[in-house]
Amino acid sequence: MANTPSNMIPLGSKAPHFSLLDTVSGNTLNLNDIKGKLGTVVMFICNHCPFVIHVNTELVNIAHTYSKQGIGFVAISSNDVANYPQDGPDKMKTHAEKEQYPFPYLYDETQTVAKAYDAACTPDLYVFDSGLKLIYRGQLDDSRPGNGIPVTGHDLRHALDCLIAGKENTSIQKPSIGCNIKWKQ
Repeated sequence: MANTPSNMIPLGSKAPHFSLLDTVSGNTLNLNDIKGKLGTVVMFICNHCPFVIHVNTELVNIAHTYSKQGIGFVAISSNDVANYPQDGPDKMKTHAEKEQYPFPYLYDETQTVAKAYDAACTPDLYVFDSGLKLIYRGQLDDSRPGNGIPVTGHDLRHALDCLIAGKENTSIQKPSIGCNIKWKQ
């Protein structure tokens, strides 16, 4: 398991538009379809990464809590499925249903969306305000598989609480750490 950090793109960056297959519904969804009234969380994840598996339950809990408060959520998998078939769209659908994802789970077959977001790892998290300007990027919290720190979602929750309250998030934003995105050759 690789320890790849987020690229930490500049705050204020505009969310790149996308239109991708939702593996659960079978519909094509775009950024405008999923964006929330107050903000939007874009998560790059995959099925098999131990870092994502470690936080899946908390991602679901956070989405349930904050979607009621005007935050949209979407998960995107961009892994090369030729070399990582466990991350293919059919398996994504099964995984999303098993984990009871309350958000769309989109398949980035060409990897252009991951490249547009400069995503590097799974999980890689981005929070955009109502104008789709980046206000947070990085880790869910300090927990990692095997480090003994409980999964709380503290960093992401704090960013969302600040957004909802209309306050600036002055906390240090730490990169996420996870498996690298499996790029096509």
